[in-house]
Amino acid sequence: MRDGGVKRVLDVSPLRRLVPVFPSTPHSAAAPPFVCVSPAGPFPPGVSPFFPFFISNQNALPPSTAGVTPNRYTTSPVNSDDTRRPKSQKRTRGGQDIDVQIDAILDNILASFTNTLRQSDGDKELVRYALLSYDLLRRRISQIEEIKEGVSRIGRSDLRAGTLFMNKGIRTNAKKRIGAVPGVQVGDIFFFRMELCLVGLHAPTMGGIDYMGVKNSSEEEPLALSIVSSGGYEDHMQDGNELIYSGQGGNANNDNRKDKEIKDQKLERGNLALEKSLHRGNDVRVIRGLKDVSNPLGKVYVYDGLYKINESWVDKGKSGANVFKYKLVRLPGAETFPVSLVNDVDGEKGPVHFTYIPSLKYPEPVKLAEPTAGCNCTGGCLPGNSNCLCIQKNGGYLPYNSNGLLVNQKSLLHECGSSCKCSPNCRNRVSQGDLKIRLEVFMTKDKGWGLRSWDPIRAGAFLCEYAGEALNVSGIEKLGDDHADDYSFDATRTCQPLAVLPGDSNEAPNVPFPLHISANTAGNVARFMNHSCSPNVFWQPVLRENKNEADLHVAFYAAAHIPPMTELTYDYGLNPHGKAYQRKKLCLCGSTKCRSFFY
Repeated sequence: MRDGGVKRVLDVSPLRRLVPVFPSTPHSAAAPPFVCVSPAGPFPPGVSPFFPFFISNQNALPPSTAGVTPNRYTTSPVNSDDTRRPKSQKRTRGGQDIDVQIDAILDNILASFTNTLRQSDGDKELVRYALLSYDLLRRRISQIEEIKEGVSRIGRSDLRAGTLFMNKGIRTNAKKRIGAVPGVQVGDIFFFRMELCLVGLHAPTMGGIDYMGVKNSSEEEPLALSIVSSGGYEDHMQDGNELIYSGQGGNANNDNRKDKEIKDQKLERGNLALEKSLHRGNDVRVIRGLKDVSNPLGKVYVYDGLYKINESWVDKGKSGANVFKYKLVRLPGAETFPVSLVNDVDGEKGPVHFTYIPSLKYPEPVKLAEPTAGCNCTGGCLPGNSNCLCIQKNGGYLPYNSNGLLVNQKSLLHECGSSCKCSPNCRNRVSQGDLKIRLEVFMTKDKGWGLRSWDPIRAGAFLCEYAGEALNVSGIEKLGDDHADDYSFDATRTCQPLAVLPGDSNEAPNVPFPLHISANTAGNVARFMNHSCSPNVFWQPVLRENKNEADLHVAFYAAAHIPPMTELTYDYGLNPHGKAYQRKKLCLCGSTKCRSFFY
């Protein structure tokens, strides 16, 4: 700070320090500042147990030995005979079998939560409680086994705790189901396979494929519900949206012993369920097992969302055995990364009366004046394929390069759609994928909410589409009411093309019909992007092939390389028709090319 023109540096200490304060005299007669008590007791006056370790009086531990301070642990010398017991002798504490404590803990969990956990449909709170209680019990069992067996012979406390929970019915989402599991979100992590079972995400504690029987006319057939890909077999992850999964059985796992007998996999159980799901087209949950950096022998299981099985084949594994292979593709529309919201400017907590949706919704189909047809490409559209109808509509080129970057801005971009025969991961479906970057909605100093990225963005990279509800004529007329146009998009506006080479066509966006999108009550991150007269993002009309219906969307791409934490902005454009509901607003972009206003 400055005082009379002289700079002074003040030594300001924090009001609170994270440093424990001990008595000045080690042998003070005063009571010790910290009380160390086992979670199971015994407890000194004024100290009570906490859930779920409180135990009824009849199961309470006897008082400690006379002469031992009740609020401190005592340790014997390492060489003391008191610490050695025969291995066959069952270790107890205070003359009471410690297993009784575990039963008491389970009874307390059941008594506190009654039958709520056993509901067929859970929620986020039930899932959280089941996992919290399970891990508390698992850690307690691990502590007990360490006493009974010794550190070198600790057993599987995770399996024992899970078995106790299952036997007592302490679980949620017990009913098997196809699709999403209530209370479990994409990105949720688990450290034990038993946790997947307790919340209804994946039932087998060992097997990689979970399935159930579904009646089909007169007979029952198995359908896959979920898979765990954790490195036990020769699985292969492609670009984050695809997974080549190896079937189960045989000796196709990563055991490379030379003396192993070669056994082919059979089309049965989980393999048959995956094959049936390929033909049925049902959703399959995918859980990925990753190495736990803090525990070399452990894994972290991440729920990766819903996939569909795209194709299957038989291949030779490393052992020489026949292995079933299944290609799974992530469902479009399920965004991979959550979006953060930050406000360090004022007290506003976020947008109200707003529902987050990932894509544009049409209240009713829009028919095209001229019917179109999708491509017949198998696998995916390839550059130079003159027979591909989608390439023909894009002027003879694929609009995206091999990295998924848009080559240049176009008046109208044609993407493959539902009427095309190419795969969901076709190179010409970029705007239909998930969020590939971590975005943050933040409060700006003078422009309200804005949008920025945690990650660097390459020029031409797809950011997101403008989600909301496509308006009909009556909906457009209501835009003049109050501030109904604050979060709306008019695809008939014009703006100067940004990503066009000199000499190339720089036509304004050419949409097949007037598209107006309202994101007032439902939308995605695009509604928070502010205007700039010198933007780093541009919008592009994208028409997806959908038989005779107009499946038109508005997609956003990076105009140049964008550093992390830079606000993302685009030019809202000009209105050539002078529509009355579009009001002039003061522009605060701060650009040297600022027009001082925008619509």
